[in-house]
Amino acid sequence: MFRMSSILARLLCLVGTLLACSQAHAQAGPPYQTDDPDPVDYHHFEMYAFSLSDSSQHAGTTLLAPSYEMNFGIAPRTQFHFVLPFVNAFNPDGTVTHGVGDIELGVKLKLLPESKLIPETGIFPFVELPTGDASRGLGVGKTWYRVPVWFKKGFQDDKWTEYLGGGEAIVPQTGYYNYPFAGFLSQHKFTEKLVLGVELFGHGAEGRPDVAGDRAILADFGGYYAFGDHFQLLFAGGHSVVWAPETYTYLAAYWTWPKAKEDDKSGKEEASGENLFRAFTH
Repeated sequence: MFRMSSILARLLCLVGTLLACSQAHAQAGPPYQTDDPDPVDYHHFEMYAFSLSDSSQHAGTTLLAPSYEMNFGIAPRTQFHFVLPFVNAFNPDGTVTHGVGDIELGVKLKLLPESKLIPETGIFPFVELPTGDASRGLGVGKTWYRVPVWFKKGFQDDKWTEYLGGGEAIVPQTGYYNYPFAGFLSQHKFTEKLVLGVELFGHGAEGRPDVAGDRAILADFGGYYAFGDHFQLLFAGGHSVVWAPETYTYLAAYWTWPKAKEDDKSGKEEASGENLFRAFTH
């Protein structure tokens, strides 16, 4: 949940080391605040078990942990998105509340593939359902929306990947504001296992000072390390560099399952994204 009116300057990242073997594929979205236009492949499934914290001067600290994100390729170039957050709200008055937060649903659509001159382009609208108890600081209390567009361009055989985009959050609740948000991420693939990146992410005031965070631009550093073809560790953190003080952290374990393959001899299917998605939704 972030916002701003105008931003963005290019950043490069520097750091590196480590081995090679299993591939870490360039991506935005978790652990970063800037997202990407890339949907999950058709019938592929991915899941994050994550912890996310956001601290601001007047609104206190919100820690989502343990929380879960699931994405499934429901059609070519189309991804269904679901987040189940468990909120720990550390309020400015010293009280602490815990419980289920606002459930997030979304659909990511790839509009244009990447070409030599044109970046990959996609939209990723979200709806936040009022499942969290707003009176206890666990949710907004009304359905609200985010409508972003994201761009991606790779360079030097995708050793470097740049992401850019933003949109508008629409929050029809007393005390909250509609606000714009935008981000730029520069990411470098150091080895087949290790990818690191630096981002600028900004947002405008999200609501009254006693209700939600003020406008801020944050500089975040993060990345991910692939322990195998289907498992990664993701991490990121940062602090505001302009406007109101704000701190962001993210840590997650990430699993992915491809489309089912049929065994030529037995006719049995492997554990697959499609089967796992059905198990979660039935």
